[in-house]
This record gives sequence, C-alpha cells and structure tokens, in this order.
Amino acid sequence: QVQVVESGGGLVQPGASLRLSCTASGHTSLTQIMGWFRQAPGKGREFISYITSNGANTNYADSVKGRFSISRDNAKNTVFLQMNNLKPEDTAVYYCAARPRGSGDYKIARQYSYWGQGTQVTVSS
Repeated sequence: QVQVVESGGGLVQPGASLRLSCTASGHTSLTQIMGWFRQAPGKGREFISYITSNGANTNYADSVKGRFSISRDNAKNTVFLQMNNLKPEDTAVYYCAARPRGSGDYKIARQYSYWGQGTQVTVSS
C-alpha cells in the first residue's frame, strides 16, 4: 500500500517562488516514477513534470520549462517541485503521483497508480 502526501502550496504574487514537497510511503519499487500534475477549475488534469528513480531522467511540460525544476531525495522518499517566476496561469491544484517503472507514457495521468490529495497554488496580483 502506498500513501502520497503533498504540501507547500499557497497564495503568492506574480514573479514569486514556491517549493512543493511530496512524500510517498510504501515499497520503493512502487514509487520509482514520481510526477506532478495540476488541475484548474473546468480543465483536465495537466502534466507538469516527472522524475525517474535515480534522478537521471526528467521531463517538463512546455508551459513550465525553464521555470520549474523537479528533484528527489531518495533517503527521505521525497520529491520536490521548485516553482520560480510564477504566473497567474499557474494557479491550480497541484497533485503528486507515483507509479513503478515500466511500459507506458509517464506524462499520462491515468497511468499513475497512487495520488496525493492536492495542494492549492494561487498566483494573483
């Protein structure tokens, strides 16, 4: 059994930074791939970023490339999303997700097995 908990959201002004954290409990074989997704009201769940178990491979959506950075601390079983130069269009509920290594596209939300409850990020002037 795996539990995923994310935190670190808040209300900030445009241009500010936030760092989201996500901890995953359970067997490490079940959480080798960690991803971040977001969902704004009236929109579908959007891929943001993922990272592989050894941190060697990362991937970012074009909308956040150059502003967001994903990393993980395997000793603490934690993944981070550093968000810089935040824009109003980044406003959404951000979700952390986990899945084993294997077949499929890591950018597709339905291929992840375990999800956190979400943390709200609001960017407003």
